[in-house]
Amino acid sequence: MARFLQAARRTLLGSSSHSTTKTLIPSKIFPKCLPHSPLFHLRTRQYIAEMRKSAFEGNILRILRTEIQYELEYAPPKQPVTEFNSFTVEDKPGEQWIRLRGKHGEKEEIKVEVTMFDGSVPAARLGNDGNSDDVKLHISLIVDVLKGENCDNVLEFICSAWSDSLEIQKVFMLKRDQMAAKPYIGPDFKDLDDELQNALHEFLEVRGVNDDLAVFLHEYMVNKDKTELIRWLGNVKSYVEK
Repeated sequence: MARFLQAARRTLLGSSSHSTTKTLIPSKIFPKCLPHSPLFHLRTRQYIAEMRKSAFEGNILRILRTEIQYELEYAPPKQPVTEFNSFTVEDKPGEQWIRLRGKHGEKEEIKVEVTMFDGSVPAARLGNDGNSDDVKLHISLIVDVLKGENCDNVLEFICSAWSDSLEIQKVFMLKRDQMAAKPYIGPDFKDLDDELQNALHEFLEVRGVNDDLAVFLHEYMVNKDKTELIRWLGNVKSYVEK
């Protein structure tokens, strides 16, 4: 009888201890940890931190997916064109610049490097309420005119392209494939004689660098801005998902 009671007591204590352990310790998450032990508390904190991180990243992914879907459905980008008049368009994904290449006559090569939108000014047009919230977006151009392989000089123009017009800011000479440490880049274009300004404008116009090109570049960059935004959102989403 005594042996029976001792055996029953051991069984009862063992069952009670096992039940308490199962209640206090999530065995699948914290295996072989005793309650209130330093290891138990460490793993608890790690588990909570991982859960918070997972929830935070999940929220970011949800927002990114929503933004991508909105951009694709509201105003999806168009397939970019590769030619405009006499120019071919070179556009590398992920870059803020595009390059146009063309020819004038048999000897001259025209290279135009173009930024995405890099500035703005308030628009002069007033709305129906008398206020103007619109802005005119600005694009910078670097135009190089090269005359054959036997000519070491490059005539370079720094220009501004607005939504409907093109302006010349600077004109200067460079050595082909060389750049002086501190080159003299000439006076501001607006300080030149009016007749010379008109002649330089005509010089570019006959080579296709004109107001029509400015209009094309603005339309192109609106589309590129949308394309690059969607690409950037997708890259961030892919990174968070890893």
